Amino acid sequence: MNLGFYIILLAQFLSALADNALLFAAIALLQQMQSPDWHTPLLQEFFVISYIVLAPFVGSIADAFPKGRVMFISNGIKFIGTIAMIFGLPPLYAYGIVGIGAAAYSPAKYGILTEFLPPNMLVKANGWMEGSTVLAIILGAIIGGKLASIDVQMTMWIITGLYLAAATFNMYIPKLPIDHKLPKRNPLYIFKDFWHSFKVLWKDPMGQVSLAVTTLFWGAGATLRLVVLAWAAVALDFGLEHATQLTAMVAVGIAVGSVFAAKYIKLEDSIKVLPAGILMGLLVMAMVLIHDWRVASGLLFLIGALSGFFVVPLNALLQHRGHLLIGAGHSIAVQNFNENLGILVLIGVYALMVKAELSINLIVIAFGLFVSLSMSGIYRLYKLKTF
Repeated sequence: MNLGFYIILLAQFLSALADNALLFAAIALLQQMQSPDWHTPLLQEFFVISYIVLAPFVGSIADAFPKGRVMFISNGIKFIGTIAMIFGLPPLYAYGIVGIGAAAYSPAKYGILTEFLPPNMLVKANGWMEGSTVLAIILGAIIGGKLASIDVQMTMWIITGLYLAAATFNMYIPKLPIDHKLPKRNPLYIFKDFWHSFKVLWKDPMGQVSLAVTTLFWGAGATLRLVVLAWAAVALDFGLEHATQLTAMVAVGIAVGSVFAAKYIKLEDSIKVLPAGILMGLLVMAMVLIHDWRVASGLLFLIGALSGFFVVPLNALLQHRGHLLIGAGHSIAVQNFNENLGILVLIGVYALMVKAELSINLIVIAFGLFVSLSMSGIYRLYKLKTF
């Protein structure tokens, strides 16, 4: 890996650190405002809606301009959203502004890897990227959960500083030739171009299975973070500060799983890791049997390790197929559209369950069963197509 890759990695780490700290700070702010419990999952809904609405456009933008510049502007939008929250804009709306920046940031962040590195380095690069993102999740949970319990406003100002630091490093990302630049820029053409990319990726056999799995994974992962917060409050009598540390154990596991995947799984063998996703769902259901925080930490670590082990190779496979078929930015935009649609649906279902006052144990069992059955179904369909 060269210096340019590490600049990309550091910029991504700082931006992701701010994103994750902001989530927990916003949750603390909602609690201070005594908002209903179901407003907490709504935070994520407001955040991810931009990924879905803007998906046809952000991929084209990422491919039409230097990706470092796109990342710089995106961090600027996140900065504005955080400042708006500090000065009194309701957390749901302010976090929605941050979501606009995140939606624009993602195709550039991942798309630049396929332009900057050869295919044989993609799994390793994704391992580094996922590992740094997971570290950002861990530290973000600590900063957002611990500091926000002391002073939410101070935490918000720290987060704005992180976004500014990320934007500074974005300015030093090496400029690369424009990849798959659009011949036209009118919105109708861009939408048609996105729809074409969407169909191409879903019709490609390897693209189809990797897209289905990553969509399910990110939807499940975003929901699991909120489920763990609620479960820890009931099963372990944890407040927000300690519950966020439990979510960090999942992130530590993902980092370890990512390292193993980067070391032992080749790009052409990516599909073989799918059974790890089935086992992950079964372990999630086992949470209802746990009432000791040490056992809970170990179980959540294992869940995270299995997650990292299977998602990193499939992410790399999806990026590689997308880069070959439709362009890096287009591919990531399609991926983001599907993954965040998954997040929107699963967190929406979770919010409805919370509003209906279902027991957290029932929610945990339903969630884990859904993950296992879905992964089993995808794996079986892939086997039927290939044999």
